[in-house]
Amino acid sequence: MKKIINSVFPKTVDSDYKGSKITLYVFTILAVVSMIRSIIHFLAPDGGAGSIAGLDLSKGAENIIFSFGLWGLSQFLFALIQLLVAFRYKTLIPLMYLMLIIEIVGRISIGIIKSPILLNGTPPGGVANYILLPVISVMFVLSLKAKRR
Repeated sequence: MKKIINSVFPKTVDSDYKGSKITLYVFTILAVVSMIRSIIHFLAPDGGAGSIAGLDLSKGAENIIFSFGLWGLSQFLFALIQLLVAFRYKTLIPLMYLMLIIEIVGRISIGIIKSPILLNGTPPGGVANYILLPVISVMFVLSLKAKRR
């Protein structure tokens, strides 16, 4: 248990990553996708609320678009931290995978708790959550295992 805690919360934060290489590559891809997603939400005229998430913008559209813009900014900041970890502070990869797991479980939970929500279709993130959760969970476990030298 101590080894897991030390992997998730390393005493020294640097690029001396000892976990599986595949977890580093997958994490970097996820960070880039998060950055692109955040920029779309941040810059799209409707914040992606209607064009991507399929929300009905006929009532209260300005509030929804504003919220999606703010969400895009939050995603951008998180993606920036992910990219910093991927390229500079690799020892934090297990912690970042844990945070991604918590984020996805939180999004799924909020979707269940706050349902029903009226959508014109299934947003990409709605499907991706159920695909990414097991993938990221496996990557988290692999990131805890030190490579054999």
